[in-house]
Amino acid sequence: MSKETYHLFHKAIMTGLFVGIIDTLICLAYNIGYRNYTGYIPSSFINVSSLIFVVNLTMTIVGIVFYAFHRNLKQGDIVFFIFFLALTAFLAWKISGIHRFDDVKDNSSFKGLLGGVVVVLGISGACLPFLFKSQKFVDAII
Repeated sequence: MSKETYHLFHKAIMTGLFVGIIDTLICLAYNIGYRNYTGYIPSSFINVSSLIFVVNLTMTIVGIVFYAFHRNLKQGDIVFFIFFLALTAFLAWKISGIHRFDDVKDNSSFKGLLGGVVVVLGISGACLPFLFKSQKFVDAII
């Protein structure tokens, strides 16, 4: 692996990781606010521990996927942006069909909580190419 390739890989992973840390804080705040507003209580699937672990791991992997797009495709940044927006829309659509609880209110609240987390991650993931190219952002994280 050349020095330039290593630098790009490192930069992509660090960008994904930093975005994951910020997203974790946003998702935790959303989780608290959403639960207070709706009164949704079940936390077996979406809870503080799962948000901290899954969001950071997911965004680090997104950084690696972004590196693959950036390195291997012409206009890879734009392709990644469009791909991630499409993936986010697809996941939001699939969430609407989830049936986790028999209680209609709990089922609807679960969809809202999960959908909000997916939208936060999707928007952040789609913005990764712009943050990757921002010299101020890169100087702050590396």
